Amino acid sequence: MNTTGRKTVKANATAPKSAKATAKKTAEVTPPTFESIAKRSYELYLARGAQPGHEVEDWLAAEAELAGKTLS
Repeated sequence: MNTTGRKTVKANATAPKSAKATAKKTAEVTPPTFESIAKRSYELYLARGAQPGHEVEDWLAAEAELAGKTLS
């Protein structure tokens, strides 16, 4: 450590992380889990009246919804 006047200065001090860098890291989106997709696709199945035959459609819709995308 070096002292200059009253202030103590460390030789290898690192600068604090900027708020922008911290915000960017927290803004990263994690992909939906298998369990969350399965739960949402089951909810879509029930909302449709529990009619079989649309399993893949429900799964893809749930996956897109949870990933933040919308189907056209």
